[in-house]
Amino acid sequence: MSLPIYLDHHATTPVDPRVAEAMQPFLTEDFGNPASASHVYGWRAQAAVEKARESLAIHLGAADPREIVFTSGATESNNLALLGVLRPRLRRGRAHVLTVATEHSAVLDPCRALVAEGCSAALLPVAPDGLIDLAQLADAVTEDTALVSVMAANNEIGVLQPLAET
Repeated sequence: MSLPIYLDHHATTPVDPRVAEAMQPFLTEDFGNPASASHVYGWRAQAAVEKARESLAIHLGAADPREIVFTSGATESNNLALLGVLRPRLRRGRAHVLTVATEHSAVLDPCRALVAEGCSAALLPVAPDGLIDLAQLADAVTEDTALVSVMAANNEIGVLQPLAET
């Protein structure tokens, strides 16, 4: 019997074997909680997390490794970015967010929540080919715009936005 063809890679994909191999020690031997500072397992886990943070900071050009924040996935990351940027601005006055109709629900849902809290938002349409109109995007920016969220590479419809042209 053969396995069915898996056609849901846009939602989740098997772990790359190289990643699984690199992670294996942390799943079987050095499995401590990096926040547990009272034992060697926690110390080793914390050291591994900090090493990864420093490596990413170098590769991403971050000025300080503390700029790198690890989350559980894309939804948590999107919520952290959107709510973390816009809620403080709302408390100080006005805030505006721009996004695109083809954005993932992990972006659209927090945007809707922010609108319910008083944030203004613009949901930009896309052309039939899925591309945004960069001039329309530029025109939609206001003095209150605190964040623009455009999925550079859409994992569901395959569109690559021409953001380098901005």
